[in-house]
Amino acid sequence: MIRAQLLTGDKQWLEGHEELIEQWRADDRSFIWIDLFDEKLDVEKSFLQSMNCHPLAIEDVQRFRHPPKTETFDNFTLILYRGITEFNKDLTIQQITIGLFAGDRCLISRHADNSLGIQQYWELAQKENLLVSPGLLATRIMRFSVGRYLEALLAFEPSLTDLEDVMQDKPNDEIMRVLIAYQSRLRKLRRIFNYHERMIQNLRTDIPQRLIDEDGDIEHALQDLYERCERLNGLCTMYYEICGDLINGYLSLSSHQLNNTMKVLTVFTAIFVPLTFIVGVYGMNFDNMPELHATYGYFYAWGVMLCVAVITGWVAIKKWG
Repeated sequence: MIRAQLLTGDKQWLEGHEELIEQWRADDRSFIWIDLFDEKLDVEKSFLQSMNCHPLAIEDVQRFRHPPKTETFDNFTLILYRGITEFNKDLTIQQITIGLFAGDRCLISRHADNSLGIQQYWELAQKENLLVSPGLLATRIMRFSVGRYLEALLAFEPSLTDLEDVMQDKPNDEIMRVLIAYQSRLRKLRRIFNYHERMIQNLRTDIPQRLIDEDGDIEHALQDLYERCERLNGLCTMYYEICGDLINGYLSLSSHQLNNTMKVLTVFTAIFVPLTFIVGVYGMNFDNMPELHATYGYFYAWGVMLCVAVITGWVAIKKWG
């Protein structure tokens, strides 16, 4: 589907489809936003080529799971990033790749699935008069998506805090499995957020002239977006490290408990090994063993074994207790 919003030179606001493009081209004072949604790839490619989008940029936006990036071409500045369609409490997410072409008097958005950010500003574009600043509009759309990431990640923080409390009170293998799953998902999110942060940093430090010349405060918008991306990346990194610390703490606690168990077993082994030796010696029943015929030999053997057990146990407890 191809839909469009047009702000004419006479300040009229029109909504429609491809028919508005010719009207935009005929009026050099007009501004247009064209949204490509769930369109066939060959139709989409042909349309973007007709809008003078660079072939490499078209290839990037149509490539499945392309890393977020920004690049400036002759006619457009491309912003390619990852939005979300679903973000669950267990950090499982459904992503969507969104491509934004910000050009002179024109913004083209491309996405294969529903985008809340695009829909949000599709309804707000007229109210906030955003078509006159395609770069600012693109920044606002991405800012909305980053805000959703931030809200979802902050909502995850209480769950992590509860896990931390449980790990201190009653650590178990099930919580360990949950933490490992969280850490794996946070690692993937951190990679995405790091892409976004670097992308906006590059765009912020080298703003294309066409975006500066727009009727909008693009510098401050990019600064605000960068700070959000930086905070998002920082939070994700912090949660990832907390999960890692909890996992390491659990492993250390398990290792400590295992050491205590082995210590007890070692004490018992130290006590019973000499006793086993004594019993083994006097259990051989050779005829030339005078102790076997002693009247009180049985009691002597028990006395020696008890003394050995007490002394060995006392030494072991003294050393490891």
